[in-house]
Order: sequence, then C-alpha cells, then structure tokens
Amino acid sequence: MIILAYIGVCFFIAAIGVNRKFGYWGYFFCSFFLTPVVGAIILLASDRRPKKFSKCPKCDYSLVRRI
Repeated sequence: MIILAYIGVCFFIAAIGVNRKFGYWGYFFCSFFLTPVVGAIILLASDRRPKKFSKCPKCDYSLVRRI
C-alpha cells in the first residue's frame, strides 16, 4: 500500500507539472527517484512554459497559443 501511495503522489505531482518547464515525465521521474517532497519543491520553484506566438495566415494578426 505504501508503494502505491508513493507512486500515486508521484503521478499527482506530474499531473500538476504538465504546463511547467520540465513537463509531465520530468516531474514524475524527479519525484520518483528523489522523493515526492523534493519533486513538489522543484515543481513550485519552476516557471511555467512560455507562450508560443503564431501569426494568422490570412491577416497576419498575432495569435497566442498555450501549450
């Protein structure tokens, strides 16, 4: 049961980190190999991914697209 809870917390931290700098698998492996506490601290210390800008092909208007 403890192992399942440990892995569940790692998956939870990874799900929160989807739109962060390292992504889902980066935070999952970080929290799995180090500990979920360290993974959560790294998650809170990291930045969000930058927004990508794209241009509309018809009017050349800048569009913001979230990843």
